[in-house]
Amino acid sequence: MLVYAVTIFLSAFLLFQIQPMIAKFILPWFGGSAAVWSAALLFFQLVLLAGYTYAHFLIKYLNPKQQLKVHLPLLVLAVATLPIIPADRWKPEGGGDPTFQILALLAATIGLPYMILSATSPLLQAWYVRTHEGVIPYRLFALSNFGSMLALLSYPFLVEPNIVLRTQAWMWSGGFAVFGLACAYAAWKSSDPKNDVAAVVTDAAPVEATAPKLGTILYWIGLSACASALLLAVTSNLTQNVAPIPLLWIAPLSIYLLSFILSFESDKIYQRWIFLPLGLVALAVLAKGMEQYENNEDVIGILIPRLCAAFFVACMICHGELAKRRPHPKFLTQYFLMVSVGGAVGGLFVAFLAPRAFPDFWEMPIAIGTLGLLMALAVWHDDDGLPRPLPIRLALLILVASFSVYLGRVEKGISDGYGMTSRDFYGVLRVRDDNDSGTFPVRVLIHGTINHGTQLLAPDGGRIPTSYFGNTSGINRAIRAKGEKGPIKIGILGLGAGVTATLARKEDTVHYYEINPTIFDIAQTRFDFWKACPADKKIYFGDGRLTLESMPDEQLDFLAMDAFTSDAVPMHLLTAEAYKIYGRHLKPDGVIAINISNRYLDLRNVVSASAKANGFSGIMIYDDGSSEPYYVGNTWTLFNRDKNFFNHPNFVDPNTTELVPDPKFRGWTDDYSNILNILN
Repeated sequence: MLVYAVTIFLSAFLLFQIQPMIAKFILPWFGGSAAVWSAALLFFQLVLLAGYTYAHFLIKYLNPKQQLKVHLPLLVLAVATLPIIPADRWKPEGGGDPTFQILALLAATIGLPYMILSATSPLLQAWYVRTHEGVIPYRLFALSNFGSMLALLSYPFLVEPNIVLRTQAWMWSGGFAVFGLACAYAAWKSSDPKNDVAAVVTDAAPVEATAPKLGTILYWIGLSACASALLLAVTSNLTQNVAPIPLLWIAPLSIYLLSFILSFESDKIYQRWIFLPLGLVALAVLAKGMEQYENNEDVIGILIPRLCAAFFVACMICHGELAKRRPHPKFLTQYFLMVSVGGAVGGLFVAFLAPRAFPDFWEMPIAIGTLGLLMALAVWHDDDGLPRPLPIRLALLILVASFSVYLGRVEKGISDGYGMTSRDFYGVLRVRDDNDSGTFPVRVLIHGTINHGTQLLAPDGGRIPTSYFGNTSGINRAIRAKGEKGPIKIGILGLGAGVTATLARKEDTVHYYEINPTIFDIAQTRFDFWKACPADKKIYFGDGRLTLESMPDEQLDFLAMDAFTSDAVPMHLLTAEAYKIYGRHLKPDGVIAINISNRYLDLRNVVSASAKANGFSGIMIYDDGSSEPYYVGNTWTLFNRDKNFFNHPNFVDPNTTELVPDPKFRGWTDDYSNILNILN
C-alpha cells in the first residue's frame, strides 16, 4: 500500500500548494482583484473535472497495459512543461473582464501538470482496488485530502513568509518531477492484466454492485455543487473586504477539505442528529452574514469566525451526505467524476455566470437556499429508504420555501435605497443619494462596502472636494503645495467617482489609470467631477502599474495611488518594484501619495519600506474628516526624494508624523509579502 499512499499524498500536496502560489503570481497582472481567485478556483475545478474524466475513461475502457501506455507519456510531457512560472506575454493590455485570459494563462502554465495531479487520486484508488482484492479505497481519498489541507495550511504560515515566489515555483517543479517518478512506478506495478477490476468484484453481493440511480447521481452533483458555490461565495465575501491574499483564500478552502477528510475517514464522524440541527444554525448565520458584510460590522473579529464556522457545518452536511451515499468500489471513478462535475457546476455558477447574470451578489443567498433544500432532501427518506409521511414532507417543503422567501427579502433590503447597481469582474458598484450630510444632499459611490466618492448635489458640486480628498486631507495639502509655483502634471491610480478631479486646475494636466471601464461610465453619467474638471485630462485603461510600466516617462509632479476595492488592498501597487516604476514617471522633485486608510491593515511599514528602498522620505497625515460633514476620515502618506518639501506650512500640523520604517520589518517585493504582521 505504501507506494499508493505516498504517490497520492504527494500528488494532493502539490495539487493544492500550486493553487495559492500560481494565483499570487498572476494576481498583480489583473489589478489585484479578489475575483482573480474566483477565476483561478473555476480553472482548478474545471481541470479537476478533466482529470477525473480522464481517470474514469482510462479505467473503464482500457486494460492495465493500455493504461500504462497512455499515462506514462502524459507524465513525461507534463514534466517537460516545467517550471510553472507564467510567461510575461500573458500580461493583459487594457481593462475589461479578464476571466477568459486568466483561464487561458493558467491552462498554458499549469494545465497538464494540474490535470495529471487531479487524476491521480481516483486513478490510484482504482489501481489499488484492482491489485488488492476486497479492499475499500476510500481511506486513500481521505489521505489525499489530508495532503491537500497540509499543503494549504503550510503555504501562508511557512512557505509564503519565508520563501520568495520564484523559488517556490522551482521547488514545486522539482516536487512534481519526484511525483512523476513515483506515479510511473505505481502505474508499472499496477499494469499486470491478471489483476483486472472485474476479477475482484465478481464475488460481491449483487445489491452492492448495483449501479447508482439517476436520482442518486443528481444528488451527488447537487451536494458537491452547493459546497463548491458556498466555498467561492464565502471566500469572495472575505477577500473583497480585507485583501485578496493566500491566507483568506486558504481558510475557507481548508475548511472545505477538512470536511472531506472527516466525512470519508470514518462513518462515525458525520452524524445527522448532530449536524442537521447545527445546519439550521448555520443557515441563520450565513443569512445574517450577508447583512453583516454590507453593514461593515466587525469583519475580522465577528464576521470571519462566524462565516467560517457556519461554512464548516454546511460542508460537513454536503460532504457527509456524499460519503453516506458512496457506491460500491466498482463505480468509484464514476462517483468521483460526478463529485467533480458538481464542483465545476458550483464554480461556473459563482465565478462565471453570477457576475454576468446578477446585478448583485445573489449567488450567496441562492447557495444558502440550496443548502436548505439539500438538508430537507437528506431526511426525505427514513433509514430504510422509504419516503417519510406526506405531512412531514409537506412541512419540509414549506420550511424550505419560507426560508427562500426570507433570503429574498434580506437581499432586497440590502439593495433598497440604491439608485443604481452594476456588477462586473471587479465587484459590485452602487450609487445612492443621501440627505443626512449637511445643507445639501449627497450622491455616494459604493464599491464593495466602502465609499469611493461623494458629490454634493449643489450648484458647482462637481468642483467641491469631498470624502477622502477634502481641504484637510494629505493629498489635497500636497497638491496645493506643489501647485504654488505654477501648472502641475498629476497622475492618479484609481478614478472612483472622480473626486480627485476637483484638485486639478485649468492650467494643470491630470492622467488617470483605471482598470475598470464601468467606473469611468459611472463617473461620467452619475457624477459631475470628470465633466466639470477644467484641466487637460486623460484616462488610460488597464492595471495602473502595468500601464505605467509600459509607458514612456510621464514626467509627473504628483502621483497618487487610491486604487482599492472595498478595503481590499492591491498589494502589487505597494511593493518596492512598484515604487521604482512610480519613481521613473516622476520629476526629481515629484511627490507620491498613497491612501492607506484601512480598517483592518496597518500599511505604514509597507509603504515606508518600499519608499525607502527607492530613496524616498515620507510623512503621514491623519485627517479625522470632522471639518466638513461631507468629509470622511482618511490617512495619507506622502513621499519625496527631498525631505525639505515637507517643511511647507501645509504639513505643519499635529496630525502630521514622519514615516520611518521599522528596521525589523521586511519590506514587500513582488516575490515577498506577508499580511499577518500588518493586521490591525
